[in-house]
Amino acid sequence: MTQNVKESFGSPGGSLAAKVRTLAPSMTRSMQRVAEAVAADPAGCAALTVTGLAELTGTSEATVVRTARLLGYPGYRDLRLALAGLAAQQQSGRAPAITTDIAVDDPIADVVAKLAYEEQQTLADTAAGLDTAQLGAAVAALAGARRTDVYGIGASGLVAQDLTQKLLRIGLIAHAPGDPHLAVTNAVQLRSGDVAIAITHSGSTGDVIEPLRAAFERGATTVAITGRPNSAVTQYADHVLTTATSRESELRPAAMSSRTSQLLVVDCLFVGVAQRTYESAAPALAASYEALAHRHRSAQR
Repeated sequence: MTQNVKESFGSPGGSLAAKVRTLAPSMTRSMQRVAEAVAADPAGCAALTVTGLAELTGTSEATVVRTARLLGYPGYRDLRLALAGLAAQQQSGRAPAITTDIAVDDPIADVVAKLAYEEQQTLADTAAGLDTAQLGAAVAALAGARRTDVYGIGASGLVAQDLTQKLLRIGLIAHAPGDPHLAVTNAVQLRSGDVAIAITHSGSTGDVIEPLRAAFERGATTVAITGRPNSAVTQYADHVLTTATSRESELRPAAMSSRTSQLLVVDCLFVGVAQRTYESAAPALAASYEALAHRHRSAQR
């Protein structure tokens, strides 16, 4: 199995692949067929007219154009140029993609390589698709917040806890209520100057949407971290941070790969806040290290 599996973060081809993977779940089925076709065979699709791609995917020319626009291109001609660029990249000696399908009888070395590639691709896709303007606005709100509540259930709940622990260590007030009822009762106490963050890969988790809605209605600044940019949770979010959507398999539930992308966004938020509040954050972080230092020394004896 090839070892050179690095994916470009900034190239047009890398961005296109990231957009297809992220936006496909929110498309109509006919638009998904177009998106899947261009992702699977950029060189072949680049050679097709809009009519040819419509015939190949069993859709209409209008569907092809709408898909191109949803992917961020003014029209099909611009998408076709991007596909040609991606095809040229793939023909220039870059390593072939590693399949992430894991079989029951795969050797453990193959499992490690496949999972490592999938994690790397998820991080690359999230970085390529992350709206830095939205991220910057969320960082600014967090840095000046009186209090921050973070909502998440299951695997997303672990990410919520990770963010609150980071914020606490730099001297900010943050909570991650694990009980859905407590999350709502906390949310109704929020007001302008507070921040509420909802973490949900699907964007449809009721136990996360309900407290975010309550916080939104009471004037708190709200942030959604989700893999579905057009999902229900975004209705109550002032700022939306989109994570990459990975393919689910029997041996790799979506929660595993979605958590990887969520943790990247959380780290970006934390570092951004620490930068903006450095004068208070640095001493607080040093104090937290010092408070725990004796525990680490004891463990080493």
